[in-house]
Amino acid sequence: MLHATEVLGAETYDAHGNFVGRVKELFIVPADQPNRVARILLGRGKYRPLVAKHDQVAFVAPGTLKLNVDERVLEPFEPNEAWLAVRKDLLDQQIIDTEGRKVVRVNDLDLAEERTNSTMEMRVTRVDVGLPGAVRRLLEGLVSPGVIRRIQENLPPKTIQWEFVNLVEPDPLRRVKLRLSSQKLEKLHPADLADIMEALSPAERQAIISSVDEETAAEALAELDERLKAQIVEKLDPEKAADIIEEMAPDEAADLLADLPPETSQEVLAEMPRAEAQEVQELLRFEENTAGGLMNTEFVFVGEDAAVEEVLEWVRSLEVEPEHLDTIFLIDKQAMLSGTVGVGRLLLASGGQKMSELKSELLPMVSTEAEDVEVFEIFDKYNLRSLAVVDANRRPIGAITVDDVVSRLRQAA
Repeated sequence: MLHATEVLGAETYDAHGNFVGRVKELFIVPADQPNRVARILLGRGKYRPLVAKHDQVAFVAPGTLKLNVDERVLEPFEPNEAWLAVRKDLLDQQIIDTEGRKVVRVNDLDLAEERTNSTMEMRVTRVDVGLPGAVRRLLEGLVSPGVIRRIQENLPPKTIQWEFVNLVEPDPLRRVKLRLSSQKLEKLHPADLADIMEALSPAERQAIISSVDEETAAEALAELDERLKAQIVEKLDPEKAADIIEEMAPDEAADLLADLPPETSQEVLAEMPRAEAQEVQELLRFEENTAGGLMNTEFVFVGEDAAVEEVLEWVRSLEVEPEHLDTIFLIDKQAMLSGTVGVGRLLLASGGQKMSELKSELLPMVSTEAEDVEVFEIFDKYNLRSLAVVDANRRPIGAITVDDVVSRLRQAA
């Protein structure tokens, strides 16, 4: 097992034993093989640096590297933005440990040696984020690699498997590297991704939001602190911001737009489809600390005379998040709220039953002007998961869910 810092600076000799130069950089080409050291940059003082390919390496050890070709075969170095540079892009940089769901700093890389005939390949296996790597960097060049290794033996290791690493790259010109592993970020729970983003710099937060898909970005933004959420969206292109906000629940979108400068909010709304923009604008009319400001206009309501099997078929056809579907609201022939049916009760009913036969006797509701304190008290008193918001004619126009209540209480704490 080698360490990247033991190879960087190594004296390099060609197949005839001639000194070629010192290792200045190690490059990974993620699009080719995500963990192989594919290119080695060799510095030669005032001369133009050369590049050795992975299949031109015969032997490598701490401080020494030998090639299996003549120096004249090596190519002059030409910068390539698709290459990942170990010293420049990884050492001392922040990365995301997608397995541990946290941000860490890279002290060193562990390299495994794989021999094939006359070739010695180096593969990145782990990222050293602990004390051994830090000590190695501190003592580098002061004492021999052997002495450093003996000191490390008494230190607790702390590493991350390379496959669990996601790079944080704020430079848009190099974002190709981040995209290669953005799927790992998209698999994280939105709350975990939000926690990670809060530990990063503003530029790094922007890089993550720009690299993941709109749905993931929307879910992560919804979990962020209100101030950070507004900062991120304000720096996005209005079209990109609109694409992300379209993926949010209308109440979350309205809350976010309300925190933006008016001109920015209008620019984003102008980029959204008309129907979605109008829905959000309607919610922006309500004060934040009222039921209208808390409610979501995406809720499921059906006629109380509908049969269970019809309702189930209709609900399956809707584009509704399963985790947001726990209550069906019933309306009578005058479109007035007449009851609620829990989804669990609906699933256990026989297909021929009417929805009115399943409705709960309890029918709490609030108007849009009701203060949030009243809403919280109703949720607590009746142990609700959702609460209908009605207009002056008792017609349902929105619903408040328990997660909306928890989020608001957390903000107030």
